[in-house]
Amino acid sequence: MNEQRVSQPPGPRAWLGLLVTLGPVLLVAMDGSVLFLAMPKVTEALSPTADQALWTLDIYGFAVGSLLVAFGNIGDRYGRLKLLMIGVAAFGIASAGAAFAPTPELLIAFRALMGIAGATLLPSALAVLSELFTDPRRRARAIGIFAATFAAGFAIGPLVGGQLLSRFWWGSVFLINLPVILLFLILAPILLREVRATRPGRVDPLSVFLSAAGLLPVIYAIKHAATEGLTVGTVIAGVVGLAGLVWFARRQRSLEHPLIDFSLFRDRVFTIAIITGLLPLAAWSATAYLAGVYLQSVHGLKVLDAALLTIPGALVLTVTCIVTPSLVGRIGKRAALITCHFCVAAGLLLLLLLPADGSGGTGWYLASTIVAGLGYGISFSVVADTAVAAVPPERAGSAAALAETSNEIGNALGIALLGSLATLFFRLQGPDLAGTLNETLQIPDLVPAVISDAKSAFVTGLHVVAVTAGVLHAALGVLALRWLPKSLSDADDAGDAGGAGDAGAESPARIADGETSGVR
Repeated sequence: MNEQRVSQPPGPRAWLGLLVTLGPVLLVAMDGSVLFLAMPKVTEALSPTADQALWTLDIYGFAVGSLLVAFGNIGDRYGRLKLLMIGVAAFGIASAGAAFAPTPELLIAFRALMGIAGATLLPSALAVLSELFTDPRRRARAIGIFAATFAAGFAIGPLVGGQLLSRFWWGSVFLINLPVILLFLILAPILLREVRATRPGRVDPLSVFLSAAGLLPVIYAIKHAATEGLTVGTVIAGVVGLAGLVWFARRQRSLEHPLIDFSLFRDRVFTIAIITGLLPLAAWSATAYLAGVYLQSVHGLKVLDAALLTIPGALVLTVTCIVTPSLVGRIGKRAALITCHFCVAAGLLLLLLLPADGSGGTGWYLASTIVAGLGYGISFSVVADTAVAAVPPERAGSAAALAETSNEIGNALGIALLGSLATLFFRLQGPDLAGTLNETLQIPDLVPAVISDAKSAFVTGLHVVAVTAGVLHAALGVLALRWLPKSLSDADDAGDAGGAGDAGAESPARIADGETSGVR
């Protein structure tokens, strides 16, 4: 794209183009969480095993996260609008397939295809916005709206899923995507223009393969060990996956255009920012899923009532995401990042007050989501800008790509790792009749004592997850307090390698720029 183009005020076409582009962005984010309240219904219909249920939830996030950077580079080379159109169409086809999947295996496969398609949407959509908004200030505003939409999608996913499930069958949570996708395919060719980077980097196919071939066996080993115990196959899968990840990391150091530039992690500010992108999403996804099961299967709420309880937390998260950029100008990014982690830790620890018999748990659940929602909203708002500001301008693209990827991988890792931890405790302390609480409760003629034991074991697992994630957030808050300079513009003076100092004020513009695209 032409970097010397004259900045002009955006007209109606630009704002309509933004509105149309936000549709797929909202869907990609929403589909990362829309199943949290739907899993009891999916379990009733398809009877997945414990590890199949976890794969159904997190394969989507793994596919998005592992391919996000690669598709950013592909869009640079072959055209972002073209890739965006293909990705949206594929997302719609995969959504329809998931809605009518007759078996857990097919549902997992279609969720994986949705994730692959979703990985094409985020980087391409962000880059296309740079063509619509050539003025840096308005472009930054458009990118802020983009980020807020993405955050809102994660937050309202359970609510949308619950509303649909109260009226329709479980597959409706995927069919809701189709009208938005159809509208985009009709309007996008009219409102949007093709965008290519001036100097696109080469995509390394082996790195793309190793990132997935290393991560997925490790996650499989963790899940299988949690649900079935250690076996020879589990150990082999874990070792093979770890070897693949080591090979991937070593290969990135020798590439001119690596998928992940590990040298960026020498900067403490950048490292804190990326972990802040990953850990809150991991905590949020795991506890949102487990709390959804708690509200329905332990507390006994209908799915619509459980969905309504997610509204206050979702509102707090979304509003916080919107107002945080203005507050950061007053309190600074350091204070925002520290507040983020301590708020999430406090909110998660409130889940310890959820009782095993389900009585009176809704009030503590609401308090937890509201307090933690403040931290989640801050995380969504400041991570990308902080990461980009911590590195030199010529590396802004890699920094922004890692910030986006950390969100998606965090969402998937939360279900995979923390969800497996909850499953492990249910297996060890439960009645040992089935792998999950929902499967156990479906067994006919259960005596009350067995039901009580099953619910108690599930709540124990939920409490362990809340404590684990809460302690990690508190520890990261303390680390941020010690590592982050009082002013992030003084990062270089604080001894951080490669800091860019005050580049943060211009980072949104740099992210969208054709040369240092934030999606590469």
